Amino acid sequence: MRMKKSPVIKITLYLITLVVLVYVMVYMPTPYLINRPGLAEEIKPMVSIPAADPEEKGTFMLTTVSVSYANLAMLATAQFNNQAEVVRKEPDRDEEEYQTQQRYYMSNSQSSAIIAAYHLADIDYDIVPEYVFIVGLFKAVEPKGNFHPGDIIRKIDGQPIGKFEDLALLLADKKPGDRVTVQLERNQESLDELVELIDISEDSNTPKAGLGVSIGEVRKVEPAIEDKEVKFIETGIGGPSAGLMFTLEIYNQLTPGDLTKGYRIAGTGTIDGDGSVGEIGGVQFKIVAAERQHADIFFVPVNNYTVAKAKADEIGSDMKLVQVKSAQEAVEYLQQLEPKA
Repeated sequence: MRMKKSPVIKITLYLITLVVLVYVMVYMPTPYLINRPGLAEEIKPMVSIPAADPEEKGTFMLTTVSVSYANLAMLATAQFNNQAEVVRKEPDRDEEEYQTQQRYYMSNSQSSAIIAAYHLADIDYDIVPEYVFIVGLFKAVEPKGNFHPGDIIRKIDGQPIGKFEDLALLLADKKPGDRVTVQLERNQESLDELVELIDISEDSNTPKAGLGVSIGEVRKVEPAIEDKEVKFIETGIGGPSAGLMFTLEIYNQLTPGDLTKGYRIAGTGTIDGDGSVGEIGGVQFKIVAAERQHADIFFVPVNNYTVAKAKADEIGSDMKLVQVKSAQEAVEYLQQLEPKA
């Protein structure tokens, strides 16, 4: 005679199966990321200039790509979403380093945008280094200090460090194995570390001493006219691709009149201090983000135009795509536009 399973055993097995299934589908990590359209955000609230011309009937918008760590459920649904792209994660990607790098790229992008806008508006300025910080840690040779991405390096052996050259000069006469005292700032707290220097040379015949970290420099752009100083509000957005749109917003605030002329203007592209616009990744997702926010015009780097146009055609967008190689070209295009009715 067969014995029936008790209701308690059945419920227990069911719950265990459910927990395992939820873990596998939702929580089990996979080696993939999913890229999707992000946001198209107005830039004006992000920029502060004391003597800004407030007139802006339209808007300038930066565009972003949404990047998510993929679970199995997301991977399954992504196959049916033509606005999603599945990519493999970098095998040694460290999330803390990645976020620090993105903030660094954004900081550099903002500084370059200010410089480019000052050139366009004919405003004199100085570049003042503020501090250096740790962007990432060497992978090939492990550093001997307790370093974290984002740590600010304030002093080496009691000597202040304000720019790249200060650090290079202080370590120039050191050898691998020497010890130095490093004063760090982490989360607004001061930390002192006694650190053994390691060999960071690429040629084993000529040893070079270093901390074993990659370094970024934060610079302040100071205008000759005090009330033309540009400051950015923290947004949590990273990367370098908003440079062109930052430049246009800053220039519009620095100069009389309204460059937007009532249009909703989105776009993307890195910016150099001389105003050169560089290509970016994920332009197809940014086209979708701009379309969702009813952009009239989208500025796109020349080398990204083909992909951007294909996506705009695919989604039936009426946005005007404008190829640019420089911020000057974008400004000239807007200057010749008739105001929006």
